[in-house]
Amino acid sequence: MAKALVLISGGLDSLLAAKLIMEQNVSIEGINFFTGFSGDHDYQFRDADAKADSARYTASQLGIKLHLVNVIEEFKPILLHPKYGYGAHLNPCLDCKLFMIQCAKHWQEKHGFDFLVTGEVLGQRPKSQRRDTLPIATKMTNNLLVRPLSAKLLPPTLPEQNGWVKRELFHDISGRGRGKQLNLARQYGFTTFSQPSGGCCLADKNFCSRLSDLLKNRPQGNYTANDILLLRVGRHWRIKADLKVIIGRDAMENQFIQCHSANHLLMQTLDYPGAKILLDGPENSENIQLAAAIAAYFSKGKNENMITVSLKKTNGLDATLNATPLSANEISPTWYL
Repeated sequence: MAKALVLISGGLDSLLAAKLIMEQNVSIEGINFFTGFSGDHDYQFRDADAKADSARYTASQLGIKLHLVNVIEEFKPILLHPKYGYGAHLNPCLDCKLFMIQCAKHWQEKHGFDFLVTGEVLGQRPKSQRRDTLPIATKMTNNLLVRPLSAKLLPPTLPEQNGWVKRELFHDISGRGRGKQLNLARQYGFTTFSQPSGGCCLADKNFCSRLSDLLKNRPQGNYTANDILLLRVGRHWRIKADLKVIIGRDAMENQFIQCHSANHLLMQTLDYPGAKILLDGPENSENIQLAAAIAAYFSKGKNENMITVSLKKTNGLDATLNATPLSANEISPTWYL
C-alpha cells in the first residue's frame, strides 16, 4: 500500500483532496505548517465555529494522524525577502506555497512517505495556482506531488504513472468558483468546513499595517510567535520606535493578550474595570508610568484623579503603582496602527 502525506490547511479543498486519495486504498497522514500567518491555530479565538477552520478538525473528520510543525523561524526569510514578490499587501503567496511544499518534501523523505498531496486548484489563486506556477512545485518534488481536484487538467504525476493512484478517479476542477467542491462535499457528507477566502492574514490590509510596523521596528527579524499572534487583537499604539502598547477591547481580547504576553509587562486597573495593557518595549520608569496612565484611561475610572494599576509579568513580578489617567488630548493620532 502506498503512503501519502497530505498538506492540510483546514479548508475544504485539502479535506476533499485527502478524501479522494483515501478512497484509493492509500495510507495517508496530514501535515500542517505553522508560519504564524496561515492556518488557524489558537488565534482564531473569536470564531464560534472555529472547529470548521481547524486543520485538527479536518484530520478528525478524515480519521487521520496530523503532524503540526512550527516553522516560524524558517519562514522569516521568506516573508522578508520573497523571491517571487508580494501580492497586494505583504502576502508572498507563491514563495509561501513553495516553502510549505519544500518543508513537506523534507518530511516525506525523512519519514518514508511515497508522495505528497495538496488541495490546490488550477486557477483558484492568481499568484500561486496558475498553470505556469504549479509546475515549479511539481519539479521541486520530482513529480511526486498529486493535486486530485485538478489532476485531469495537469500532466500525469509519477504516483499516477506508477499505479499508486488512478487518474480517472480524480477531477478537472479549475477557477475560483466553489460549486463543484461544495457538491463533492455534499456527496461525502461533509457539512462543516471553512469558508472560501479565509486563512492567510498577510492579505489583510489592517493586519499588514501592524506587521509592517513590527518589521520596521524589528529589522533583524527578532519577532516571536506571540508577537505575530498579538497583531490580530486589540488596539496597537506605536508611541515611539522602541515602545508599543497593546490594549484589549473586550474580555475575550483581554484574556488572549494575557495568554500571549510571554515576558511582556501586563497592566490593568484594580479599583475599576479596565483593559489589559501590554507594554512592548523597555521597562523603564518613564515607559511604565505612561503605560499605567493609558491603562487608567481605558478603565471605568478614567475621570478620577488617581487610580491604582497592577503590574504583572510571567517572571513573577507582581506590583502596583498609582497613575493619573491620560487625557484625550494627550493621545497622539500618530500612535494608532
